[in-house]
Amino acid sequence: MKKGIYFIGGIDTGVGKTFITGLLARYLHKNGVRVITFKLVETGSDGISQDIRKHRDLMGTGLLPEDLAGVTAPEIFKFPASPHLSAHLENRTLNLKKIRSSLNKLQLSYDVILVEGAGGLATPLTKELLTIEFVAEENWSVILVSSSRLGSLNHTIMSIEVAKSANVHIAGIVYNRAPETDSKIEEDTQQFISKYLTRKYSASKLISVPWIYDKANFPEIDFSRILKSGTK
Repeated sequence: MKKGIYFIGGIDTGVGKTFITGLLARYLHKNGVRVITFKLVETGSDGISQDIRKHRDLMGTGLLPEDLAGVTAPEIFKFPASPHLSAHLENRTLNLKKIRSSLNKLQLSYDVILVEGAGGLATPLTKELLTIEFVAEENWSVILVSSSRLGSLNHTIMSIEVAKSANVHIAGIVYNRAPETDSKIEEDTQQFISKYLTRKYSASKLISVPWIYDKANFPEIDFSRILKSGTK
């Protein structure tokens, strides 16, 4: 397992980034890796990050000291919108130095940090900076969360191209099948994404996650194929 930071990005909002981030952390935690999750920016919340709470529920750890201290979600805004707008409405500026400082602290105690983004890869963090541009600056690899819903094929391909144009490596794609959609669309979309990924990266590191009905009994999903890639 290579040490480092992975950025968990979505092809859009509402594709299950929080759930997948929690599952990835759960997998690493159960395999003895010192792992922690981090919310790059959270909007539509106040106090302790709701996304971090969901991560810890999936990991089975409960809130960690770093969560209670605000280290794992240093930038939270109340209005549910793109970070640049949420910050503007609170007369605040997104503090990138604070985000970097918090990540540096976590790297002292953890081998792997899973950074969950907000929205898609091109979501503006500030009026001048897109999410993918920040990811490129930090030299992180991306785990892209895709979806089986109608329209996801287009969004996935565009996200792959956005990452490549920014010289950002995609460690793999998690194909989230929740909620269930037309089976023909599900299968064709997964196959097309897998082949497209192979064309762009010489290998298809795509892992499918089924719709999990029983939240008390999660299937053990092997994420090793994409988590081996680490950072660039």
